[in-house]
Amino acid sequence: MNGGDMAGDSARGAVGDAIEVRDAYQNNLQHLSLDIPKHAISVFVGLSGSGKSSLVFDTIAALSRRELNETFPSFTQQYLPKYGPPRVGRIDNLPVAIVIEQRRLSGNARSTLATYTGIYSLLRLLFSRVGKPFVGYSDSFSFNLPQGMCPRCQGLGFVEDVDESKLIDPEKSLNQGAITFVSFGPGTWRWARYANSGLFDLDKPIKDYSPQEYELLMHAPQQKLKNPPENWYKTALYEGVVPRIRRSILHKKEASKHQDAIAAAVSHQVCPVCQGARVNPAALSVKINGRNIADVCAMDLLGVLEFLGSISEPLAAEMVRELTTKVRSLVDIGLGYLTLGRDTGTLSGGEAQRIKIAKYLTSALSDMLYVLDEPSVGLHPHDIGLITQALRALKDKGNTILIVEHNPEIIAMADHLVEIGPGAGKLGGQVTFQGSYPQLLASDTLTARSLNRPHVWPQVRSPQGFFKLEHVARNNVRDLSVEIPQGVMCVVSGVAGSGKSSLVSAFKESLHEDYVDLTQAGIGVNIRSTPATYMDILPEIRKLFGAANHVSVQLFSYNGKGACPVCKGKGVTITEMAFMDPVVQVCELCQGQRYSQEVLGYTYRGKNIFQALSMPIDAGAEFFADQPSIASKLENLRRVGLGYLSLEQSLTTLSGGELQRLKLAFELGGRGRVYILDEPTAGLHMQDTARLLELFKGLVDAGNSLVIIEHNLDVISQADWLIDMGPDAGSYGGRLIYSGTPRGSLASPASKTGQALAAYFGQEAAKS
Repeated sequence: MNGGDMAGDSARGAVGDAIEVRDAYQNNLQHLSLDIPKHAISVFVGLSGSGKSSLVFDTIAALSRRELNETFPSFTQQYLPKYGPPRVGRIDNLPVAIVIEQRRLSGNARSTLATYTGIYSLLRLLFSRVGKPFVGYSDSFSFNLPQGMCPRCQGLGFVEDVDESKLIDPEKSLNQGAITFVSFGPGTWRWARYANSGLFDLDKPIKDYSPQEYELLMHAPQQKLKNPPENWYKTALYEGVVPRIRRSILHKKEASKHQDAIAAAVSHQVCPVCQGARVNPAALSVKINGRNIADVCAMDLLGVLEFLGSISEPLAAEMVRELTTKVRSLVDIGLGYLTLGRDTGTLSGGEAQRIKIAKYLTSALSDMLYVLDEPSVGLHPHDIGLITQALRALKDKGNTILIVEHNPEIIAMADHLVEIGPGAGKLGGQVTFQGSYPQLLASDTLTARSLNRPHVWPQVRSPQGFFKLEHVARNNVRDLSVEIPQGVMCVVSGVAGSGKSSLVSAFKESLHEDYVDLTQAGIGVNIRSTPATYMDILPEIRKLFGAANHVSVQLFSYNGKGACPVCKGKGVTITEMAFMDPVVQVCELCQGQRYSQEVLGYTYRGKNIFQALSMPIDAGAEFFADQPSIASKLENLRRVGLGYLSLEQSLTTLSGGELQRLKLAFELGGRGRVYILDEPTAGLHMQDTARLLELFKGLVDAGNSLVIIEHNLDVISQADWLIDMGPDAGSYGGRLIYSGTPRGSLASPASKTGQALAAYFGQEAAKS
């Protein structure tokens, strides 16, 4: 282990000065032991899948949270999240952990930046105390309570019109699929609510319904049926199609799965009464210095600070001080472009993580353990400095910081570095380095070699034509015209919030040809989804096992006959706890293998079906090398840097970047197509990024066009074309700053990407 002994000695010091991990064997960790200095920033590096998260999140943070929960009475524990015991001998001197992950905020139409951060509660109090005229207490300004919400839109700020022609095919009967909206097809549980109601002739076309029958099918409010048929559930309520879609889909989590169908059938209009302000006329009549509460929520955070600074009433002093502290912490971490009224569901994972960091910067707690997952994701190099300042501020308050990260700038600011490797999956799980940043650079580890690799400009390709976008107006992009090159790798860059996604979204809508959308939107995964099912590899593997054992292929499906009888093929048992978090446990019978004991007894080349699927994809490619239909798909997974995953890994455990690369693997092989990607390097080690770049270049060589939203300088520097948005974020951005070869951006003073590239290459090398 390079530098390990020296770093270990320096980390120990006085008793309690280090978190002492002994014999960690969670997931792929190889019974490792190490000391991590407290009151310092430790960054964990290594290949994707090497075991960094297994050590930091699944072992250290998990044990801390588990033991904290156990300090509460049993009655209280039943309401807390459940953490299984991590596989580790012991951990000593472990502080209380606060985990700040990359996950998007699970927002809904009623959740905004202001409500999530608690700023809106203070604003309501401020307007109720010093606003004129007085109309009531703070609840009178809440758009989530009857006292304050707009009566027309119920506090949403918009109203929805449902186009019934997009829900119903009048030529068909219910049995033929007359209800065309997704998840209402014949045989589905939603369809059964109408088929089993006894109210309709299931073979009668909708066009032949009487007005009363049509009204009953489409608009009937929720009600209990009189004299229902025998197959009608006793507790079930009947409800028309339109109100049911409004209630059970439009404003629920399920809406994200059906965005295309909803977009086709439902139109959002600004509420005609409140004009999007959400609150009622009485609340809107109350003003402070000429601004009502909706005006303040429409401001960006920099504007909110100016507004707060203009309030001089003595009664408001304490409220203004607390509000200013909360808003300032968000501005200082680079989020000044956000508005208080921004829906939390529209925030990126990186923005959500920074909001959480800002929240803890104002906390009075000390001697905590903060655990972060790639805080650089979603950030332009220009903004990384704001994150490093915030992390140092957290440390200076007496806290310990553990970060899983691949960004060279975050790595360079670490007090202490730990590299996990040497490979990924079963080839990783060992400490290959521990020490300072200078010691890392002097070592010969994988990360050190990547950091020390010289940067060179590529031989750029010339565009084969251009897609012309004219007068784009979307979000903060206003009247922008730009040409996007064809037949090359084009990167769209700019600080977070500068308008990159808005521009690319407009580009997608303008295309008159097929394109491959590989942005980080979800792909409808569930606990049964795996790389094998997504890539359609599992049917081929099942055939091999069936033929080798002379049994039915259906036996090798964990969604059917071959499923473990206890967990029904999930690999886990899930106990629902009503309004509490469900308890998830590895199935005691199959030990997470999903299959019945009979199926696990059948083998192919010495491995049973679970063993074949649980191999890393890298090993699976060799195991199935003589099966072209399987081998080619496994090779595509390796080409996108997912060789460390296993074929049976649940897709619910993959990051947004991993899911995006999985989609890329599925789409590989096309010619003359447009590929659109959004930060595909998220979660990738520098070596994996280099591998992905080779794949991108191969796609371009095959006649494809690539348009990539990216902050990673390794990718930007190797692009053929750069479109740089800015100059800043929100209302201060949305403009085209530069378009041309990446190298040419160095001559554009307004381009923050050009400035970052100059630093990346070194000023002199960049000019030569």
